[in-house]
Amino acid sequence: MKNKEFKVGLFVAASIVLLYFGFNFLKGIDFFSSTNKYYVIYDNVDQLAVSNPVLINGFAVGRVNHIRIMQNKDNKVLVELLIDSDILLGDSTQAILNSDFLGGKSILLSIGNITKPLNANDTLIAVVAKGILDLLSETANPVADNVQTTLRKFNVILDNLTKNSQQLDSIFKKLQATPDLLNRTLITANGKVDELSVTVKQVADNLNGSLAELKPTIANFKVLSDSLKRLELNKTVKTATATLNKLNATLDKVGNGNSTMSKLMTEDSLYVNLNKLLLSLDTLAQHFDDNPNHFMAPLGKSKKKIDRDRRKEEEKKARAAQENK
Repeated sequence: MKNKEFKVGLFVAASIVLLYFGFNFLKGIDFFSSTNKYYVIYDNVDQLAVSNPVLINGFAVGRVNHIRIMQNKDNKVLVELLIDSDILLGDSTQAILNSDFLGGKSILLSIGNITKPLNANDTLIAVVAKGILDLLSETANPVADNVQTTLRKFNVILDNLTKNSQQLDSIFKKLQATPDLLNRTLITANGKVDELSVTVKQVADNLNGSLAELKPTIANFKVLSDSLKRLELNKTVKTATATLNKLNATLDKVGNGNSTMSKLMTEDSLYVNLNKLLLSLDTLAQHFDDNPNHFMAPLGKSKKKIDRDRRKEEEKKARAAQENK
């Protein structure tokens, strides 16, 4: 009975020891390698937890061993790191607090140039990596600025489009009235064209008739020209020469003064007689105008009566002249 209890106790103790070592092994604690402690001071660890890994180029070289608040130093956070003793760190080494896409936390070591090696329990340079939200915000700020600028330009374009749309509306309204005007114009033009075509046709018909009537005349002119070509020009010239000779002979006779024509041209007796005749006719016309009764009576008047009437008229004129004086 005692042997069974001893065995059970031994088994439980071994199980507890294996559980302890297995749990720590799963937490990253290697009991078979030596480690050095280093410290890092952060303003905010952003939910960093104990046992989170310490990495160099993605390879785990340690873990977070302890985290505590330093209230005497503005509530900063002191993080204790256990790092393999084989890893040599210098005064330029940075402990970068990093988070992955799923929110897991880790500390990345950037060794840098080692000018002065660090000893155990020294403090590393604390650096907080930018998270996804920070990167997105940094990336989004220029994009937001560009979007705002684009929106402003788009608003200006919309304003211009509104103005242009109003102008286009007025243009379209005018264009709507244009087809009606064009149709009326075309209808009027078609009527004019029809009238013009009828007029042109009439003119063409008249021209054709006129040309038909002119054809005989043109033929006659052609015959006349042919006849003129066939005239004996020499005989015509001879006849004209004979006529001129006869005319010269006649002019010579007139110039000699032997004919009646030459006397009429050289003597003035005919001219003097014509002037007397014209004076007598003028006196007769004046007397007829002044005393038409002398000529218009049924049997006319005698010469004595005419002389008496003349004396009476002269006496009247003399008395009128004396009265005027």
